[in-house]
Amino acid sequence: MTNHIETVCVQGGYHPGSGQPRQIPIVQSTTFKYESSAEMGKLFDLEAEGYFYSRLQNPTCDTVAAKIAQLEGGTAAMLTSSGQAANFYAVFNIASCGDHVVSSSSIYGGTFNLFAVTMKRMGVEFTFVSPDCTEEELEAAFRPNTKAVFGETIANPALTVLDIEKFAKAAHRHGVPLIVDNTFATPILCRPIEWGADIVTHSTTKYMDGHAAALGGCIVDGGKFDWMAHADKFPGLTTPDESYHGVTYAERFGLGGAFITKATAQLMRDFGSMLSPQSAFILNLGLESLHVRMERHCENGQAVAEYLQNHPRIAWVRYSGLPGDPYYAVAQKYLPKGSCGVVSFGVKGGRIAAETFMAHLKLGAIATHVADAHTCCLHPASSTHRQMNDAELEAAGVSADLVRLSVGLESKEDLIADLEQALAAV
Repeated sequence: MTNHIETVCVQGGYHPGSGQPRQIPIVQSTTFKYESSAEMGKLFDLEAEGYFYSRLQNPTCDTVAAKIAQLEGGTAAMLTSSGQAANFYAVFNIASCGDHVVSSSSIYGGTFNLFAVTMKRMGVEFTFVSPDCTEEELEAAFRPNTKAVFGETIANPALTVLDIEKFAKAAHRHGVPLIVDNTFATPILCRPIEWGADIVTHSTTKYMDGHAAALGGCIVDGGKFDWMAHADKFPGLTTPDESYHGVTYAERFGLGGAFITKATAQLMRDFGSMLSPQSAFILNLGLESLHVRMERHCENGQAVAEYLQNHPRIAWVRYSGLPGDPYYAVAQKYLPKGSCGVVSFGVKGGRIAAETFMAHLKLGAIATHVADAHTCCLHPASSTHRQMNDAELEAAGVSADLVRLSVGLESKEDLIADLEQALAAV
C-alpha cells in the first residue's frame, strides 16, 4: 500500500505494535548493553543491525530519518546537528583534498562560506555558476576531478529556483551525483529525487521543525546513483575502508545504502555532528503537521508578495509564485503547489530605508531565522551574508537593499496591515 505524502508526514517511519508507545520513544541514552563482545563486534563490522553508541546512531534519530527518507522518496537518510553539517557531510563524503565541485552561486551565505572558504582550506575547490547559466556554461565548469554538483531548490534568500533537470543531466553526463538542498521547498512542494537529484539535504531547523524549537539537518540518499559504475571517481565508496574493518560500502550496501552508511561510519564517527534524541523527537512533532503548514505558508506568502508588488514604496519583489517573476515558469514546473512562505524584496531608498521599515514592524520580528510559524525578517547584506563582498553578493542574488521576509502562519490580513504601517514610516 502506497500512502500519500500527508499520511507519511503523520505516520511514516514508526509503526508501533500492540501496547507500544503511540508517539516515537525518546531513547535518551549514549550507550547500549550487549551480552557478549562477539555480539558488539558484529555491529562494529557492519554485519548486524543495532546500536552501540549514539554518536553514530540512535533509535529515535533513525526513526525520524526514515520518515524523511520516505517523504523524499529516498532509500536511506541520516540526521545531523544542523543543515550546515548536512551539507558538509554530503559533499565531503565523496569529495576530499584535491577534488572539485560545481555549485550554483545562488545559495545560502553560510553554505557559500563553507564551500568557498572552509572547504577550500581543506583542499576541495568549488566553481560557482549562475543557476541561469546555459548548458554550455554549465558544461565548461566541469573538470576531470569534479566529484559532485550542488544547488538549492529555492535559494536562500535570493529565491532563485533551480532547474533541477538541467543540473542533474549535466552531473550525470560527467558521472557525478547532483546534491540538492531542499530546505525551503520541503518534500511537500518538491521532491528533487523525482527530477534527477541523487542526494537531498535539509536544514530541518526551518520548515520541517517549523517552530524554531530545535536545530537539525538531514541527508537523504535517492539510492539511484551507481557508484561502482564510476568506481575510479569514488574510491571511498568502491574500495575497502581500512579505517572501518576493510568494508567496501558500495559492494556491501548497494545503491540504496552505501552513501549514508559511509557518512555514518566515517564522518559521524570522526566529526560527531549528531542530532540529540530530544531534538529528533521535536523535529518529528513538526513533521506531523508539515503538509498542513506548508499550504498556509504558501497561501500567506503569495498574498504578501502580491501586496508588496503593488506598493509604491517597494522597488522590486522576488517570489516565484508571481507571474512575471524571472523564475515563474521554472517554478510552475518544479513547485506547482506553491513557492514557500519566503518573500524577498527591496524598499525604495536602499539600505537605510530597509532598516527603517524593519524597525517599525510589530508582528514581523527581526531575527536570524526563517521558515517557521512566526513571521520574521532579515537584511542579509548586513547579517547572514555580511562576509561577502559586493561582487559575491551580486552573484548570490543578494542586493544591498534586499529584505527577506519569512511569512508565518498568522492572519494574512494582519500581516499585510503590519507591512502597511511599517512602510508608511519609510
